[in-house]
Amino acid sequence: MSPESETDLAEAVRAAKGPLAIRGGGTRRHAPEGCDPLETRGLSGIRLYEPGALTMVAGAGTPLAEIEAMLEAEGQRLAFEPMDHRGLLDTEGVPTIGGVVAGNVSGPRRIQVGACRDFMLGVRFVDGTGAVVKNGGRVMKNVTGYDLVKLMTGSHGTLGVLSEVAFKVLPATEMTGVLLLEGLDDDGAVKALGAALGSPFEVTGAAHLQKGTDGAPVTMIRLEGFEKSVAYRAGKLQELLSAFGDFTVETDPERTTAGWRYIRDVVPFHNREGDVWRFSVKPSDAPVIGARLGAAELIYDWGGGLIWALSERGADLRAAAAPFEGHATLVRAGAETRARLPVFQPEPAPLAAISARLRTRFDPRGILNPGLMG
Repeated sequence: MSPESETDLAEAVRAAKGPLAIRGGGTRRHAPEGCDPLETRGLSGIRLYEPGALTMVAGAGTPLAEIEAMLEAEGQRLAFEPMDHRGLLDTEGVPTIGGVVAGNVSGPRRIQVGACRDFMLGVRFVDGTGAVVKNGGRVMKNVTGYDLVKLMTGSHGTLGVLSEVAFKVLPATEMTGVLLLEGLDDDGAVKALGAALGSPFEVTGAAHLQKGTDGAPVTMIRLEGFEKSVAYRAGKLQELLSAFGDFTVETDPERTTAGWRYIRDVVPFHNREGDVWRFSVKPSDAPVIGARLGAAELIYDWGGGLIWALSERGADLRAAAAPFEGHATLVRAGAETRARLPVFQPEPAPLAAISARLRTRFDPRGILNPGLMG
């Protein structure tokens, strides 16, 4: 099913006789099997864009590329830098803004500006009963008692099917500079990243690759802003981090953009055998947790707060990391592994009870991506 309007979407959900797998552009694989697909690509189009107010409203099925192109023409951007999953998951399709919101998809710049959730102003969606619900800014009717904008962002289609989203955008920056250093081990790299993030120099990216493009470990720190500001802050960071080594500074726009896309989209794990896990942890714990995983390769983002791990097929890295504070998501794996291991971190009993009540409230029939969140 691929409804072309919110009314059609509501009718499709009301008429459903069994479970539905909610799909945006089809770029991710988290939707459960054995369900009828319900696609939102027909709910496309930018409904409102006010550059002066840094505000946009778009149908959930609007291609992300369309939104980014319109923003770029006005010197603006989605500051939370959503990743493109297609290369990592070997999928096709087109990323949509609804899929980004449903997954709370947030890239390297999250450490400075926040996540997708922090930019959301309003949502329209169809719940599991087929009712149209509106919450947040630029809407005609709000539902009291819940912050549905926050709830829907990251709910992965288990509480409702997004039809429209309203969100903030930010101005693009004039220049990007990236400090680079090869040769640090994981522990040294995370300490260097932590020192940079703890400085007053407004770091917008902090990552470490165990294997850079030339095979050597590389630590990357990003600065953005006006040219003179970037140059000044880069110099100060070089002084601050001199104990870790001699950082060089890259300012070529194509190279800096490509380098952070390499991190954002987890390009080192494309077209490689093995499962992929994503760990969100306390940054200072990252090297110890990374060492426990026994993974073939790791990528550290968010100053160590985000670990991407490439492992042998079927390995339970969640168990290997235990005990740890944080959560682990099985991003890529075969059907047998996904049947055996939950995609998302199992919730503690009190939180699981709250989640279950929310799902019962918004999807009493249990038809929206059933079983996906545990």
